[in-house]
Amino acid sequence: MSENKNIIVAPTKVDPNFLQNIYELGIRTIFADTVNTFDVPLNVIRPSGDSTYVWESDNNERAGRRYHILSNADIQIMLNDASAGLDFVIADVDDWKIIPLENTIAKLHDVDSKILVVAKTADEVRKMFSILDIGVDGVILETDSIQEVSNTVSLQDQSSFEMIPARVTAVREVGDGERVCVDTASILHMGEGLLVGNRSNFLFLIHNESVGSSFTSPRPFRVNAGAVHCYTLSPDGTTRYLSEIESGSEVVVVTKSGASRRAITGRSKIERRPMLFVTATTSSESGGIIAQNAETIRFVRPDGELVSVTHLKEGDEIMVHATPAAGRHFGMKVASEYILEK
Repeated sequence: MSENKNIIVAPTKVDPNFLQNIYELGIRTIFADTVNTFDVPLNVIRPSGDSTYVWESDNNERAGRRYHILSNADIQIMLNDASAGLDFVIADVDDWKIIPLENTIAKLHDVDSKILVVAKTADEVRKMFSILDIGVDGVILETDSIQEVSNTVSLQDQSSFEMIPARVTAVREVGDGERVCVDTASILHMGEGLLVGNRSNFLFLIHNESVGSSFTSPRPFRVNAGAVHCYTLSPDGTTRYLSEIESGSEVVVVTKSGASRRAITGRSKIERRPMLFVTATTSSESGGIIAQNAETIRFVRPDGELVSVTHLKEGDEIMVHATPAAGRHFGMKVASEYILEK
């Protein structure tokens, strides 16, 4: 989800405490019937006449209109007005939400006018921001719930992970175990994979199976991630065991530079296979991973080249995400808790 999407909160009553709380969550604009006379430095979208709205921000005013979309004819009217110079349009849709907005985005995406829509929950916002893969420019979230605002803001977070080289210290066979293939509902690109490891603070970048061979077809949706006990990351910053990943679970897809995106798990496939134990170390941390002993499991070198676990050897450098050790309680980080994992 793009970081420049606008999340605008429309509370039923303008309460100073609520405004302060949403400001601290990162909200910078509210939708209200009044100018902002409070201490919280929020921009305001407010009505100024017949279906006309003013977006007040940084001593500037932008003009917009609100439309009740019931048919393609309503979308055409909105397009005509936007083309005539409106700064933004607000689309209200009823039971049919997706198709009208797809048509709206298709018609208006080349017009220099922001498309805003109304939503009531974070789940609705998620859909609005991904329609036609472009999404709307902003959502007016009608809520008085801080939790709903927090859930919505978290959808926009695109975490970046510090990735550093680690030196492989050992690779050895450890017998059979259950490994997890995470099949996502997304096409994963070259350079992307999951962060996986025996310890939550030392996670290896395991590449997806977009690389084929004379014996295997590419499966760019799959990461053969590791043994069932291994950790991986969720978008909310918690960890999950690979054994907990199932259809519908969200996982974090990461590149060697640390850029990330969300992906939905379409299927988790657990099977018993021969396993390898890999350990590695950085200047301050060490960790390991148990992964399947097969050529299709690949780590990522600092230069972006891939190396199969079956060709990995002591002294090789591979990319990891390593942080100081901290406790975890049901996946949630507890920074001050003493922990020793070995």
